[in-house]
Amino acid sequence: MKICVVQPGYSLDFSRSDEFFRWEMDMFDKCDESMDMIVFPEYSNVPCLAATKAEMMESYNKYNVPLMTKAAETAKRCNAVVFINGMYMTETGMRNTTVAFDRNGNEVGQYFKRHLVPSEMYTYELDKDYTFRHDAPTILEIDGVRYAFLICYDVYFYEAYANIARYNPDVIIACAYQRSDTHDALEIMARFCAYNCNAYVVRSSVSLGQESPVGGTSMIVAPDGKVLADLRNEVGFACADIDPHKHYLKAAGFGNPPATHHAYIEAGRRPWQYRPGGSAIVTPDHWMKYPRVCAHRGFSSVAPENSLPAFGAAVALGAEEIEFDLWETKDGEIVSIHDSTLRRISNGHGFVWDHTLAELKELDFGSKHDERFAGLKIATLDDVLAKFSCHTIMNIHITAKDDVNPVSENMIRKIVAAIDKYDCRRHCYFMSGNPAILAQLQEMAPDITRCAGAADKLPYECLVDKALKYGCKKIQLYCPYFKMNGPDYVEKAIAKAHANDIKVNLFYSDDPEEAVRYLEMGVDTILSNDYQRVAAAVEAWKNK
Repeated sequence: MKICVVQPGYSLDFSRSDEFFRWEMDMFDKCDESMDMIVFPEYSNVPCLAATKAEMMESYNKYNVPLMTKAAETAKRCNAVVFINGMYMTETGMRNTTVAFDRNGNEVGQYFKRHLVPSEMYTYELDKDYTFRHDAPTILEIDGVRYAFLICYDVYFYEAYANIARYNPDVIIACAYQRSDTHDALEIMARFCAYNCNAYVVRSSVSLGQESPVGGTSMIVAPDGKVLADLRNEVGFACADIDPHKHYLKAAGFGNPPATHHAYIEAGRRPWQYRPGGSAIVTPDHWMKYPRVCAHRGFSSVAPENSLPAFGAAVALGAEEIEFDLWETKDGEIVSIHDSTLRRISNGHGFVWDHTLAELKELDFGSKHDERFAGLKIATLDDVLAKFSCHTIMNIHITAKDDVNPVSENMIRKIVAAIDKYDCRRHCYFMSGNPAILAQLQEMAPDITRCAGAADKLPYECLVDKALKYGCKKIQLYCPYFKMNGPDYVEKAIAKAHANDIKVNLFYSDDPEEAVRYLEMGVDTILSNDYQRVAAAVEAWKNK
């Protein structure tokens, strides 16, 4: 099987687009019947740098139809499989897409880039919602050859390789537009990908000129990591003959029979050692859409508040957020409990901070909710994060013994260390009405989002001002306070907060109709003790 990768030149001058597009068309004409596979680079229908969305669309509108038509004609003329990447219009918007044409010139599949760079999301405004969903690798079988795909930035995410390898691809098509890494670095990545996935990597990119130390490096790499062809800075073709079904077997440890590198690694893989991953992971707080419903103390109407069953019920039902409260024990451990005292929800007495964790573990935190939960133990912050980190957004409420004094630095350090242990910084935020605690959090963990709550009967202006003072991205309104301040309190608070790019939580509503009215006022997140009923009403309202 003869593989051909094409490497065009590239210019930062958008006005030269016609010139560079003509070169691409000429290269199609130079392809011949000896080629079984032809691969063009990323953004082939945007041949020069598009600095704006308008320029990108101008290129797409001008070049896409002739490019795709030429690709199909070339596939048929050369009796070759052709892969070409470009902007591609879907029902939900424009996507960065690699398109496959079979030997008859039929479009037989597409791969949509999984990891978009900031310019694609915010400058070009490409469709990105699909990238937030769990999905299997795209595998396309043509003439008995199994193809997998990566596009430029995708190649950098090595954690994806193990998943691709599970599907036993023969060839990985890697259309690229990389213009900043060195030739050696690009070669390392391509060889690493081929070796880990036990597949040929066919990489097509663009040349930045003969003297450039970066970019280019269109290449063909065998499953054992051997580079079969590499264009470096050259403009033109690179070809190699391969047997796509010839894979690489290695000794799977001393004395063991040969196996693929993937099989060797899978035998000892320990996924719980790594960052959270998989289908249960939700989008980070700054990406997750509003409005939301936050399960206050978990689904506390069906299970004991601030407990693992309450959090689990809410997460299983799809809660965008859960809220819980933290206190420090006598021996400096962090536990999830709302009250500072034990009497209301356990068979214990006294303050939380007067007991060690071991002493608290001896108590029953379930019976007072329902005898069916008898013997339920208090949850530590580590327990909560171990089960639910990155499966929902966590509204973490931190309070002190009074409304004006800080908590111990040990408490803040331990909370942040636990959040980091479970890689949860982007999936949580701190809530406190205590100015001293907000100041502590701003100093000790400035990059974890903060929410300013109403620890006293502040007018809405003061609450928003407090949020601004402590760099908070959210405020949390408290129903009893704003009801005392008149019916227009919520609207004024929302208007002032949103004018300052601050999101608004509302604590709380257990009435579905009331919750919807608050959303119609502009509230971003409703906290509720009765998650399912309120969430169902909110979902129906969103879908109207």
